[in-house]
Amino acid sequence: MKKSQFTFLFVFLCQLVIAQPASEIFVAKPYLQIGRNPSPESLQLLWHTPDANADWTVEFRADSRATWVKAPVPSATRVAVGTVAPHRVYIASLAGLKPGSTFLYRVLKDGKEVFAAEAKTMRAADQPYRFVTFADIGAESAPQRALAKRAYLEKPDVVIVPGDIVYEHGTVAEYQTKFWPVYNADKPDTMGGPLMRSVPFIVSPGNHDTDARDLDKFPDGLAYFYYWNQPLNGPDNKEGGALTPSLIASDEHRKPFMEAAGDNYPRLTNYSFDYGNAHWTVLDSNPYVDFTDQALHDWVAKDLASPAAQRATWRFIMIHHPGFNSSREHYEQQQMRLLVPEFEAGKVDIVFSGHVHNYQRTFPMKFVPDRKGTLLVGGRDNKTVRGRIVNGAWTLDKNFDGITKTKPNGIVYLITGAGGQDLYNPEQNNDPDSWQKFTNKFRSNVHSLTVADVNDKTITIRQITSDGKEIDSFKITK
Repeated sequence: MKKSQFTFLFVFLCQLVIAQPASEIFVAKPYLQIGRNPSPESLQLLWHTPDANADWTVEFRADSRATWVKAPVPSATRVAVGTVAPHRVYIASLAGLKPGSTFLYRVLKDGKEVFAAEAKTMRAADQPYRFVTFADIGAESAPQRALAKRAYLEKPDVVIVPGDIVYEHGTVAEYQTKFWPVYNADKPDTMGGPLMRSVPFIVSPGNHDTDARDLDKFPDGLAYFYYWNQPLNGPDNKEGGALTPSLIASDEHRKPFMEAAGDNYPRLTNYSFDYGNAHWTVLDSNPYVDFTDQALHDWVAKDLASPAAQRATWRFIMIHHPGFNSSREHYEQQQMRLLVPEFEAGKVDIVFSGHVHNYQRTFPMKFVPDRKGTLLVGGRDNKTVRGRIVNGAWTLDKNFDGITKTKPNGIVYLITGAGGQDLYNPEQNNDPDSWQKFTNKFRSNVHSLTVADVNDKTITIRQITSDGKEIDSFKITK
Protein backbone atom coordinates (compact mmCIF):
# COMPACT_ATOMS: atom_id res chain seq x y z
CA MET A 1 0.00 0.00 0.00
CA LYS A 2 1.31 3.47 -0.90
CA LYS A 3 2.18 5.77 1.99
CA SER A 4 -0.48 8.34 1.02
CA GLN A 5 -3.12 5.59 0.92
CA PHE A 6 -2.01 4.31 4.30
CA THR A 7 -2.15 7.77 5.83
CA PHE A 8 -5.69 8.35 4.57
CA LEU A 9 -6.79 4.94 5.87
CA PHE A 10 -5.05 5.56 9.20
CA VAL A 11 -6.82 8.85 9.80
CA PHE A 12 -10.16 7.53 8.50
CA LEU A 13 -10.12 4.50 10.79
CA CYS A 14 -9.12 6.66 13.72
CA GLN A 15 -12.19 8.80 13.17
CA LEU A 16 -14.39 5.72 13.11
CA VAL A 17 -13.31 4.60 16.56
CA ILE A 18 -13.98 8.01 18.12
CA ALA A 19 -17.37 7.64 19.78
CA GLN A 20 -17.54 11.11 21.30
CA PRO A 21 -17.93 13.95 18.77
CA ALA A 22 -14.78 16.02 18.36
CA SER A 23 -16.76 19.19 19.11
CA GLU A 24 -17.36 17.86 22.62
CA ILE A 25 -13.76 16.74 23.11
CA PHE A 26 -11.92 19.79 21.82
CA VAL A 27 -12.40 23.52 22.02
CA ALA A 28 -9.58 23.72 19.44
CA LYS A 29 -8.25 20.60 17.77
CA PRO A 30 -4.53 19.76 17.95
CA TYR A 31 -2.17 22.12 16.12
CA LEU A 32 1.60 22.37 15.74
CA GLN A 33 4.03 25.03 16.99
CA ILE A 34 7.80 25.53 16.75
CA GLY A 35 8.15 25.99 20.52
CA ARG A 36 10.41 28.04 22.76
CA ASN A 37 13.61 26.55 21.35
CA PRO A 38 12.92 25.59 17.73
CA SER A 39 14.79 22.62 16.30
CA PRO A 40 14.43 20.49 13.14
CA GLU A 41 14.14 17.54 15.52
CA SER A 42 11.24 18.77 17.64
CA LEU A 43 7.77 20.32 17.54
CA GLN A 44 5.14 21.26 20.08
CA LEU A 45 1.57 20.00 19.84
CA LEU A 46 -1.18 22.14 21.40
CA TRP A 47 -4.90 21.58 21.83
CA HIS A 48 -7.74 23.15 23.83
CA THR A 49 -10.32 21.26 25.84
CA PRO A 50 -13.27 22.05 28.08
CA ASP A 51 -12.31 22.80 31.68
CA ALA A 52 -12.48 19.26 33.06
CA ASN A 53 -9.93 16.75 34.28
CA ALA A 54 -8.82 14.00 31.92
CA ASP A 55 -5.79 11.81 31.31
CA TRP A 56 -4.23 13.07 28.06
CA THR A 57 -1.50 11.23 26.16
CA VAL A 58 0.26 11.93 22.86
CA GLU A 59 2.05 9.25 20.82
CA PHE A 60 3.92 9.58 17.53
CA ARG A 61 5.86 7.46 15.05
CA ALA A 62 7.77 7.91 11.81
CA ASP A 63 5.61 5.58 9.71
CA SER A 64 3.26 2.58 9.88
CA ARG A 65 6.11 0.17 10.59
CA ALA A 66 7.59 2.12 13.48
CA THR A 67 6.72 1.70 17.15
CA TRP A 68 4.61 4.36 18.80
CA VAL A 69 6.64 6.69 21.02
CA LYS A 70 4.92 8.28 23.98
CA ALA A 71 5.55 12.00 24.44
CA PRO A 72 6.21 13.39 27.93
CA VAL A 73 3.11 14.18 29.99
CA PRO A 74 1.56 17.33 28.52
CA SER A 75 1.34 20.53 30.55
CA ALA A 76 -1.85 22.56 30.80
CA THR A 77 -2.82 26.19 31.35
CA ARG A 78 -6.32 27.24 32.31
CA VAL A 79 -7.91 30.12 30.39
CA ALA A 80 -10.85 31.59 32.32
CA VAL A 81 -11.39 35.14 31.10
CA GLY A 82 -14.47 37.22 30.37
CA THR A 83 -17.69 35.43 29.57
CA VAL A 84 -16.20 32.71 27.33
CA ALA A 85 -16.35 29.20 28.73
CA PRO A 86 -13.22 28.34 30.74
CA HIS A 87 -10.95 25.94 28.88
CA ARG A 88 -7.51 24.40 29.07
CA VAL A 89 -4.58 24.75 26.67
CA TYR A 90 -2.44 21.60 26.59
CA ILE A 91 1.13 21.42 25.26
CA ALA A 92 2.98 18.21 24.46
CA SER A 93 6.59 18.09 23.29
CA LEU A 94 7.49 15.88 20.32
CA ALA A 95 11.25 15.25 20.28
CA GLY A 96 13.61 13.01 18.36
CA LEU A 97 11.95 13.75 15.01
CA LYS A 98 13.75 13.34 11.69
CA PRO A 99 14.24 16.71 9.95
CA GLY A 100 12.40 17.15 6.68
CA SER A 101 10.17 14.12 7.07
CA THR A 102 6.55 13.25 7.75
CA PHE A 103 5.30 11.46 10.83
CA LEU A 104 2.08 10.26 12.39
CA TYR A 105 0.72 11.27 15.77
CA ARG A 106 -2.33 10.52 17.83
CA VAL A 107 -3.95 12.04 20.90
CA LEU A 108 -5.55 9.83 23.54
CA LYS A 109 -8.04 10.87 26.19
CA ASP A 110 -8.34 8.49 29.12
CA GLY A 111 -6.62 5.83 27.04
CA LYS A 112 -8.88 6.17 24.00
CA GLU A 113 -7.71 7.67 20.72
CA VAL A 114 -9.62 10.86 19.93
CA PHE A 115 -7.49 12.49 17.22
CA ALA A 116 -4.89 11.47 14.65
CA ALA A 117 -3.03 13.23 11.85
CA GLU A 118 0.03 13.20 9.63
CA ALA A 119 2.47 16.09 10.06
CA LYS A 120 5.70 17.52 8.69
CA THR A 121 8.82 18.10 10.73
CA MET A 122 10.89 21.26 10.39
CA ARG A 123 13.54 21.40 7.70
CA ALA A 124 17.28 21.31 8.33
CA ALA A 125 19.61 23.93 6.87
CA ASP A 126 20.59 21.75 3.89
CA GLN A 127 17.01 20.85 2.88
CA PRO A 128 14.73 22.74 0.44
CA TYR A 129 11.38 23.89 1.79
CA ARG A 130 8.26 25.87 1.02
CA PHE A 131 6.52 28.44 3.15
CA VAL A 132 3.22 30.23 2.66
CA THR A 133 2.68 33.68 4.09
CA PHE A 134 -0.41 35.88 4.32
CA ALA A 135 -1.68 38.47 6.77
CA ASP A 136 -4.96 40.07 7.83
CA ILE A 137 -6.63 36.70 7.74
CA GLY A 138 -9.16 36.03 10.50
CA ALA A 139 -12.02 37.96 8.94
CA GLU A 140 -14.69 35.24 8.85
CA SER A 141 -15.09 35.77 5.12
CA ALA A 142 -15.41 33.63 2.01
CA PRO A 143 -12.02 34.88 0.66
CA GLN A 144 -10.37 33.92 3.95
CA ARG A 145 -11.69 30.38 3.77
CA ALA A 146 -10.82 30.04 0.07
CA LEU A 147 -7.24 31.14 0.73
CA ALA A 148 -6.96 28.74 3.66
CA LYS A 149 -7.88 25.92 1.32
CA ARG A 150 -5.41 27.20 -1.29
CA ALA A 151 -2.66 27.39 1.33
CA TYR A 152 -3.29 23.75 2.20
CA LEU A 153 -3.25 22.70 -1.47
CA GLU A 154 0.15 24.38 -1.92
CA LYS A 155 1.60 21.88 0.61
CA PRO A 156 3.79 24.23 2.63
CA ASP A 157 6.26 23.11 5.27
CA VAL A 158 5.43 26.11 7.45
CA VAL A 159 2.97 29.03 7.41
CA ILE A 160 4.03 32.58 8.28
CA VAL A 161 1.37 35.10 9.43
CA PRO A 162 2.50 38.77 9.70
CA GLY A 163 -0.26 39.89 12.02
CA ASP A 164 -3.99 40.58 12.28
CA ILE A 165 -4.64 36.95 13.06
CA VAL A 166 -8.27 37.59 14.05
CA TYR A 167 -10.68 40.49 13.76
CA GLU A 168 -11.72 42.81 15.31
CA HIS A 169 -10.31 42.82 18.84
CA GLY A 170 -8.08 39.74 19.15
CA THR A 171 -10.43 38.00 21.56
CA VAL A 172 -10.77 34.37 22.60
CA ALA A 173 -14.28 34.28 21.16
CA GLU A 174 -12.98 35.50 17.79
CA TYR A 175 -10.32 32.79 17.70
CA GLN A 176 -12.96 30.18 18.39
CA THR A 177 -15.26 31.27 15.56
CA LYS A 178 -12.99 32.88 12.97
CA PHE A 179 -9.65 31.09 13.24
CA TRP A 180 -9.46 27.50 14.49
CA PRO A 181 -12.37 26.19 12.36
CA VAL A 182 -10.85 27.70 9.19
CA TYR A 183 -7.15 26.82 9.46
CA ASN A 184 -7.64 23.49 11.22
CA ALA A 185 -10.67 22.22 9.32
CA ASP A 186 -11.05 18.46 8.92
CA LYS A 187 -10.76 18.61 5.13
CA PRO A 188 -10.04 21.13 2.37
CA ASP A 189 -13.37 22.58 1.31
CA THR A 190 -15.31 25.83 1.36
CA MET A 191 -14.76 26.07 5.13
CA GLY A 192 -10.94 26.10 4.96
CA GLY A 193 -8.20 23.51 5.19
CA PRO A 194 -6.50 21.11 7.66
CA LEU A 195 -3.30 23.15 7.85
CA MET A 196 -2.47 23.60 11.52
CA ARG A 197 -2.59 19.92 12.44
CA SER A 198 0.04 19.23 9.76
CA VAL A 199 2.47 22.18 9.76
CA PRO A 200 3.31 24.91 12.28
CA PHE A 201 1.95 28.45 12.01
CA ILE A 202 4.35 31.20 13.10
CA VAL A 203 2.83 34.61 13.85
CA SER A 204 3.57 38.21 14.72
CA PRO A 205 1.18 40.66 16.40
CA GLY A 206 -0.94 43.06 14.35
CA ASN A 207 -2.99 45.99 15.54
CA HIS A 208 -6.12 43.82 15.74
CA ASP A 209 -4.20 41.36 17.92
CA THR A 210 -2.56 43.51 20.58
CA ASP A 211 -3.61 47.14 20.12
CA ALA A 212 -6.79 46.84 22.22
CA ARG A 213 -5.27 47.08 25.71
CA ASP A 214 -8.53 47.58 27.65
CA LEU A 215 -9.35 44.29 29.39
CA ASP A 216 -12.22 45.93 31.23
CA LYS A 217 -13.85 46.52 27.84
CA PHE A 218 -12.63 43.26 26.22
CA PRO A 219 -11.99 40.82 29.08
CA ASP A 220 -11.13 38.00 26.66
CA GLY A 221 -8.90 40.25 24.56
CA LEU A 222 -5.15 39.89 23.94
CA ALA A 223 -5.70 36.19 23.24
CA TYR A 224 -2.48 36.34 21.22
CA PHE A 225 -0.68 35.69 24.50
CA TYR A 226 -2.60 32.47 25.27
CA TYR A 227 -2.34 30.32 22.18
CA TRP A 228 1.11 30.58 20.57
CA ASN A 229 4.17 28.62 21.66
CA GLN A 230 7.08 30.52 20.13
CA PRO A 231 10.52 31.75 21.28
CA LEU A 232 10.83 34.26 24.11
CA ASN A 233 14.30 35.43 23.12
CA GLY A 234 13.44 39.03 22.26
CA PRO A 235 14.56 42.24 23.94
CA ASP A 236 13.80 42.94 27.58
CA ASN A 237 10.18 43.96 27.57
CA LYS A 238 8.21 45.19 30.53
CA GLU A 239 4.67 46.48 30.64
CA GLY A 240 4.65 50.26 30.65
CA GLY A 241 8.03 50.44 28.95
CA ALA A 242 9.09 51.49 25.47
CA LEU A 243 7.76 48.33 23.80
CA THR A 244 4.54 47.56 25.67
CA PRO A 245 1.96 50.08 26.93
CA SER A 246 0.20 49.54 30.22
CA LEU A 247 -2.99 47.53 30.36
CA ILE A 248 -6.29 49.06 31.31
CA ALA A 249 -7.58 46.40 33.67
CA SER A 250 -9.18 46.06 37.06
CA ASP A 251 -7.87 43.34 39.35
CA GLU A 252 -10.89 41.29 38.32
CA HIS A 253 -9.66 41.17 34.73
CA ARG A 254 -5.89 41.53 35.12
CA LYS A 255 -5.45 38.51 37.37
CA PRO A 256 -7.04 35.88 35.05
CA PHE A 257 -5.24 37.40 32.07
CA MET A 258 -1.84 37.15 33.73
CA GLU A 259 -2.54 33.60 34.90
CA ALA A 260 -3.48 32.47 31.41
CA ALA A 261 -0.75 34.38 29.55
CA GLY A 262 2.05 33.32 31.88
CA ASP A 263 5.55 34.18 30.66
CA ASN A 264 4.25 34.88 27.14
CA TYR A 265 3.25 38.34 28.32
CA PRO A 266 4.74 40.64 27.21
CA ARG A 267 7.79 38.89 25.71
CA LEU A 268 6.03 37.10 22.83
CA THR A 269 5.79 40.18 20.61
CA ASN A 270 9.47 40.29 19.54
CA TYR A 271 11.64 37.24 18.90
CA SER A 272 13.78 35.42 16.35
CA PHE A 273 14.11 31.86 15.10
CA ASP A 274 15.78 29.76 12.44
CA TYR A 275 13.98 27.60 9.90
CA GLY A 276 15.89 25.69 7.25
CA ASN A 277 18.68 27.96 6.03
CA ALA A 278 16.88 31.18 7.00
CA HIS A 279 17.03 33.40 10.05
CA TRP A 280 13.80 35.24 10.88
CA THR A 281 13.53 38.35 13.04
CA VAL A 282 9.98 39.04 14.23
CA LEU A 283 9.04 42.50 15.48
CA ASP A 284 6.01 44.18 17.01
CA SER A 285 5.39 47.05 14.60
CA ASN A 286 2.37 48.57 16.36
CA PRO A 287 2.46 52.37 16.77
CA TYR A 288 2.39 52.08 20.57
CA VAL A 289 6.05 50.95 20.39
CA ASP A 290 8.65 53.69 20.79
CA PHE A 291 10.72 53.09 17.68
CA THR A 292 13.30 55.61 18.78
CA ASP A 293 14.18 53.35 21.73
CA GLN A 294 17.88 52.61 21.51
CA ALA A 295 17.55 49.26 23.29
CA LEU A 296 15.22 48.03 20.55
CA HIS A 297 17.63 49.15 17.83
CA ASP A 298 20.50 47.48 19.67
CA TRP A 299 18.61 44.20 19.98
CA VAL A 300 17.72 44.13 16.28
CA ALA A 301 21.34 44.85 15.33
CA LYS A 302 22.61 42.21 17.74
CA ASP A 303 20.13 39.62 16.52
CA LEU A 304 21.03 40.14 12.86
CA ALA A 305 24.75 40.00 13.73
CA SER A 306 24.36 36.83 15.81
CA PRO A 307 26.15 33.62 14.78
CA ALA A 308 22.80 32.03 13.86
CA ALA A 309 21.89 34.90 11.55
CA GLN A 310 25.34 35.04 9.99
CA ARG A 311 25.35 31.28 9.33
CA ALA A 312 21.99 31.52 7.59
CA THR A 313 21.84 31.85 3.83
CA TRP A 314 18.73 34.02 4.07
CA ARG A 315 17.66 36.72 6.52
CA PHE A 316 13.99 37.65 6.68
CA ILE A 317 12.00 40.14 8.76
CA MET A 318 8.34 39.59 9.73
CA ILE A 319 6.34 42.64 10.81
CA HIS A 320 2.73 43.75 10.47
CA HIS A 321 2.97 47.44 9.52
CA PRO A 322 4.93 48.03 6.30
CA GLY A 323 7.47 50.80 6.15
CA PHE A 324 7.04 51.27 2.41
CA ASN A 325 3.46 51.36 1.16
CA SER A 326 1.76 52.96 -1.85
CA SER A 327 -1.83 52.56 -0.69
CA ARG A 328 -3.76 55.58 0.40
CA GLU A 329 -4.74 53.51 3.44
CA HIS A 330 -2.16 53.57 6.25
CA TYR A 331 0.34 55.49 4.14
CA GLU A 332 1.23 57.63 7.15
CA GLN A 333 2.29 54.65 9.31
CA GLN A 334 5.95 54.66 8.36
CA GLN A 335 7.44 53.89 11.77
CA MET A 336 9.27 50.75 10.61
CA ARG A 337 11.47 52.88 8.35
CA LEU A 338 13.46 53.84 11.45
CA LEU A 339 14.85 50.29 11.69
CA VAL A 340 16.00 50.13 8.07
CA PRO A 341 19.65 51.00 8.96
CA GLU A 342 19.76 47.90 11.18
CA PHE A 343 18.07 45.79 8.49
CA GLU A 344 20.60 46.88 5.88
CA ALA A 345 23.60 46.43 8.17
CA GLY A 346 22.32 42.93 8.94
CA LYS A 347 22.00 42.15 5.21
CA VAL A 348 18.29 41.37 5.32
CA ASP A 349 16.92 39.97 2.06
CA ILE A 350 13.14 40.41 2.32
CA VAL A 351 10.80 42.14 4.78
CA PHE A 352 7.35 40.51 4.90
CA SER A 353 4.41 42.54 6.22
CA GLY A 354 0.63 42.93 6.11
CA HIS A 355 -1.73 45.59 7.53
CA VAL A 356 -2.48 47.00 4.08
CA HIS A 357 -5.11 44.72 2.54
CA ASN A 358 -3.52 44.11 -0.84
CA TYR A 359 -0.27 42.90 -2.40
CA GLN A 360 2.72 45.17 -3.01
CA ARG A 361 6.38 44.62 -3.81
CA THR A 362 9.10 47.24 -3.90
CA PHE A 363 12.13 47.38 -6.09
CA PRO A 364 15.20 46.25 -4.15
CA MET A 365 16.04 49.41 -2.24
CA LYS A 366 18.21 51.17 0.27
CA PHE A 367 16.92 53.91 2.53
CA VAL A 368 18.44 56.55 4.80
CA PRO A 369 15.87 58.01 7.24
CA ASP A 370 15.88 61.68 8.16
CA ARG A 371 16.39 61.81 11.90
CA LYS A 372 13.51 60.28 13.88
CA GLY A 373 10.53 61.42 11.85
CA THR A 374 7.35 63.09 13.07
CA LEU A 375 5.10 61.31 15.55
CA LEU A 376 1.38 61.36 14.71
CA VAL A 377 -1.27 61.43 17.44
CA GLY A 378 -5.06 61.35 17.21
CA GLY A 379 -8.03 59.44 18.49
CA ARG A 380 -10.87 60.77 20.58
CA ASP A 381 -8.47 61.88 23.27
CA ASN A 382 -6.09 63.38 20.72
CA LYS A 383 -3.30 61.51 22.51
CA THR A 384 -3.34 58.10 20.83
CA VAL A 385 -0.23 57.39 18.76
CA ARG A 386 -1.33 56.67 15.18
CA GLY A 387 2.03 56.30 13.47
CA ARG A 388 5.09 58.21 12.41
CA ILE A 389 6.02 60.00 9.18
CA VAL A 390 9.64 59.17 8.34
CA ASN A 391 11.06 60.97 5.34
CA GLY A 392 14.40 60.09 3.87
CA ALA A 393 16.37 59.23 0.75
CA TRP A 394 15.99 55.94 -1.09
CA THR A 395 18.04 54.28 -3.81
CA LEU A 396 16.24 51.83 -6.09
CA ASP A 397 17.68 48.87 -7.99
CA LYS A 398 15.62 48.90 -11.19
CA ASN A 399 18.02 46.55 -12.96
CA PHE A 400 16.71 43.66 -10.89
CA ASP A 401 13.87 41.93 -12.74
CA GLY A 402 13.63 38.68 -10.76
CA ILE A 403 13.88 36.66 -13.98
CA THR A 404 17.28 37.04 -15.61
CA LYS A 405 18.76 39.57 -13.20
CA THR A 406 18.20 37.96 -9.82
CA LYS A 407 20.84 39.44 -7.51
CA PRO A 408 19.23 42.50 -5.90
CA ASN A 409 21.11 45.51 -4.62
CA GLY A 410 18.98 46.25 -1.56
CA ILE A 411 16.07 44.86 0.43
CA VAL A 412 12.77 43.80 -1.12
CA TYR A 413 9.74 44.91 0.94
CA LEU A 414 6.70 42.72 0.35
CA ILE A 415 3.15 43.36 1.61
CA THR A 416 0.92 40.28 1.65
CA GLY A 417 -2.12 41.71 3.40
CA ALA A 418 -4.84 40.44 1.06
CA GLY A 419 -5.46 37.36 3.21
CA GLY A 420 -9.19 37.63 3.78
CA GLN A 421 -10.26 41.05 5.02
CA ASP A 422 -11.85 43.68 2.72
CA LEU A 423 -9.40 44.83 0.06
CA TYR A 424 -7.82 48.28 0.20
CA ASN A 425 -7.69 50.71 -2.70
CA PRO A 426 -8.74 48.60 -5.70
CA GLU A 427 -8.99 51.90 -7.59
CA GLN A 428 -5.18 52.12 -7.49
CA ASN A 429 -4.63 48.70 -9.08
CA ASN A 430 -4.29 50.06 -12.62
CA ASP A 431 -3.14 53.54 -11.66
CA PRO A 432 0.67 53.44 -11.35
CA ASP A 433 0.73 57.24 -11.19
CA SER A 434 -0.75 56.86 -7.71
CA TRP A 435 2.08 54.57 -6.56
CA GLN A 436 5.21 55.67 -4.81
CA LYS A 437 8.41 55.47 -6.85
CA PHE A 438 9.71 52.56 -4.77
CA THR A 439 6.74 50.34 -5.70
CA ASN A 440 7.32 47.76 -8.43
CA LYS A 441 4.14 45.65 -8.20
CA PHE A 442 0.72 46.60 -6.84
CA ARG A 443 -2.27 44.23 -6.90
CA SER A 444 -5.28 45.45 -4.96
CA ASN A 445 -8.27 43.97 -6.79
CA VAL A 446 -8.02 40.35 -5.66
CA HIS A 447 -7.28 38.40 -2.47
CA SER A 448 -4.00 36.49 -2.57
CA LEU A 449 -1.24 34.75 -0.64
CA THR A 450 2.52 34.35 -1.01
CA VAL A 451 4.22 31.03 -1.78
CA ALA A 452 8.00 30.93 -1.33
CA ASP A 453 10.25 28.04 -2.38
CA VAL A 454 13.71 28.08 -0.83
CA ASN A 455 16.39 25.85 -2.34
CA ASP A 456 19.88 26.58 -1.07
CA LYS A 457 20.87 29.97 -2.53
CA THR A 458 17.70 30.49 -4.56
CA ILE A 459 14.29 31.68 -3.41
CA THR A 460 11.36 31.76 -5.82
CA ILE A 461 8.29 33.71 -4.77
CA ARG A 462 4.85 33.55 -6.33
CA GLN A 463 1.79 35.59 -5.40
CA ILE A 464 -1.33 33.57 -6.17
CA THR A 465 -5.09 33.87 -5.81
CA SER A 466 -7.38 31.32 -4.17
CA ASP A 467 -7.87 29.56 -7.52
CA GLY A 468 -4.10 29.30 -8.04
CA LYS A 469 -3.76 32.13 -10.56
CA GLU A 470 -0.34 33.78 -10.43
CA ILE A 471 -0.40 37.58 -10.17
CA ASP A 472 3.32 38.11 -9.55
CA SER A 473 6.52 36.10 -9.35
CA PHE A 474 10.21 36.74 -8.94
CA LYS A 475 13.43 34.97 -8.01
CA ILE A 476 16.41 35.97 -5.90
CA THR A 477 19.75 34.17 -6.07
CA LYS A 478 22.98 34.45 -4.12
